[in-house]
Amino acid sequence: MKKPKATAPKSKAAPQSKRALNALVIQDFLERNNLNSYSFKQLSRELGIITKEEKIELADILRKMVDGKDIFMLGDGSLQSGTGLRFVEGRLDFVNPKFAYVVVEGREQDIFIAAENLRSALDGDTVKVRLFTRRANRKIEGEVSEIIARKRQEFVGRIEIGRSFAFVIPDNKRTHFDIFVNRDDLNGAKNSDKVIVKITDWGNSDRNPVGIVTSVLGPAGDNDTEMHAIVAEFGLPYEFPDVVEAEAQAIPETISEAEIAKRRDMRSVTTFTIDPADAKDFDDALSIQKLSNGNWEIGVHIADVSHYVLPNTELEKEAYKRATSVYLVDRTIPMLPEKLSNNLCSLRPNEDKLTFSAVFELDDQANIKSQWFGRTVIHSDRRFSYEQAQEILECAEGDFKEELLLLNRLAYILRDARFKKGSIAFETPEVKFVLDEKGTPLAVTPKIRKDAHKLIEDYMLLANKKVAEFVFNMRKGKNRNTMVYRVHEAPDPDRLKVFSAFAKKFGYRLDPEHDELATQFNSFITALENKPEQDILQNLAVRTMSKAKYTTEASGHFGLAFDHYSHFTSPIRRYPDVMAHRLLEHYIEGGESVDAEEWEKQCKHSSEQEKRAAEAERASIKYKQVQFMMLQETKVWDGIVSGVTEYGFYVEIVATKCEGMVRISDLQDDYYELDADNYRLIGTRTKRVIAFGDKVEVKVKNCNLEKRIIDLSLVDEDLEYYSTMKKGRGGYVPPQAAGLKKRGS
Repeated sequence: MKKPKATAPKSKAAPQSKRALNALVIQDFLERNNLNSYSFKQLSRELGIITKEEKIELADILRKMVDGKDIFMLGDGSLQSGTGLRFVEGRLDFVNPKFAYVVVEGREQDIFIAAENLRSALDGDTVKVRLFTRRANRKIEGEVSEIIARKRQEFVGRIEIGRSFAFVIPDNKRTHFDIFVNRDDLNGAKNSDKVIVKITDWGNSDRNPVGIVTSVLGPAGDNDTEMHAIVAEFGLPYEFPDVVEAEAQAIPETISEAEIAKRRDMRSVTTFTIDPADAKDFDDALSIQKLSNGNWEIGVHIADVSHYVLPNTELEKEAYKRATSVYLVDRTIPMLPEKLSNNLCSLRPNEDKLTFSAVFELDDQANIKSQWFGRTVIHSDRRFSYEQAQEILECAEGDFKEELLLLNRLAYILRDARFKKGSIAFETPEVKFVLDEKGTPLAVTPKIRKDAHKLIEDYMLLANKKVAEFVFNMRKGKNRNTMVYRVHEAPDPDRLKVFSAFAKKFGYRLDPEHDELATQFNSFITALENKPEQDILQNLAVRTMSKAKYTTEASGHFGLAFDHYSHFTSPIRRYPDVMAHRLLEHYIEGGESVDAEEWEKQCKHSSEQEKRAAEAERASIKYKQVQFMMLQETKVWDGIVSGVTEYGFYVEIVATKCEGMVRISDLQDDYYELDADNYRLIGTRTKRVIAFGDKVEVKVKNCNLEKRIIDLSLVDEDLEYYSTMKKGRGGYVPPQAAGLKKRGS
């Protein structure tokens, strides 16, 4: 983008007189060209300044004008009139030691902020940003001019105590400073304890923040201490307020006949739950019965949380505040008190329970002939774990085998139809831990999803989809009912181009411009099966996708290929599901559409809380992975190179999905340089290549529990092979040419 031509007169034949060189002339020129910024050299040229004396005088005038805020110096050193400055407000995101981004609502592109222009703003802070003049082919850049609101005032970290002062090293990787603490403000903390510190003075670019210790969590490295530190780091609640617990305890446990009379009674229909073996709350159940016309009635029954959690109660306020349950490796932070989550709302076997249901009539080919939504009462006949249900599906023996086999057969048809319509078959790898009584991980294994898991997923997807469609189609045009949707937008084209170029290096073709993008992704996933790079490339593909969110805008779900989709099936652990239940009931009873703006605010809050919960869950998984790998220092592991940087390369261990780094400084055979375009490291002497997707063998070199980091070392015969290369007349030659043999040859 070319800079607009300046309107000030230029004279390169002769300099302006010194009498014309003053602040008013400079300010007049910059204001008339206020969309541009000028370096000192450019400004000198535009003003016709030639002689050394005049340049010295110009520099002096400019310095005074900047100090007096008559004009502004931008982060790159250029100068601009204040009338051309543009300010925006946004949230600071992705802070690292070198730069950060500001996300502005309604703006597609994030704003790049160099570290020196952050003014002590931190990840999550709401800031006012002064935008720089954009240059051709450059990111939108700016600098923080004001910190409007701090996301947090308290930080978790390890305290180091000296003779005259102490300092806290924050756990959060996006906090790139230490916090000073006076010895009078230690609150009983001992050296190397994990603590919570509250900022009392944010400091400045020359001085670190100062804080006081408000809570001592315990010795760093202790399991309970570290898990409590993760809870505190992400601002998660420790316990429910007394008033919330009191409200929960006051709810009657018996179901009145009057309440049952208001509902569809389905207690006589065969019903069961299928959940993880260690689950304590069961918020969904399936029922099945054969109809007289030969079709099947299948009910998806969901705990009726909205019956117990009423608007404007303390229970409601706390549930909204939390918005989601958080599942750390060794503990759960529930959205609802135990009286509700594990008792009243848990669809336990052999008990009458209040539910909100989606009931479908399906024929033998899983075609939906009719549907019904409403409040019900059910009685679960059996509680299955996934493993128990899977065994029955595989052996065709056991309780309710006919019902389970039929449900599975119909689920296969539903699943196949979904994929044919463009639903993407992503299977993101997850891990599970076997812990001892102290929380120490004894084993880490990948979770394997079998038919029993997929069966439940298929019926939950069906209910979520049909509830959303039902509400959307109740009214037409501008009068459509406000609803809480789960939306997943199509991938960003630029990110997709980068990913497709990367996948191409492995022989996989994805055309970002092609209309059938979902079909391409499914072909890509199929081609990846049983390949060494399968998990890594699939993970990268998931990261390429947009993040799903809650909103009142019915813009569809790209990943599932649904035009309308909501979350209806997990109200014990997700507040948006409670919202969906309330809206569905309101509209069934003939209510008018609710205020979309107010519900959109609740959707946005729920999306933000979901993101925070996911980050905390990942932190707990990483901590347990590091803890497990500490006990495996002598073992050799098969791994896959999962990323390369200028400092080294990441390796994902195949058996455990733990990821660690092999640092370049530990590779003694050569000096390696990063070839970023081709995702590889190349030895400058040996030309040895270490590339993304390579198979390697590694051992644990070091584990840092506090930072949740694993350092690995390469177990590689080639290191010895390459390190013995001799220098010949034509350069370095392989060792076998010097009379050496590669091991195994």
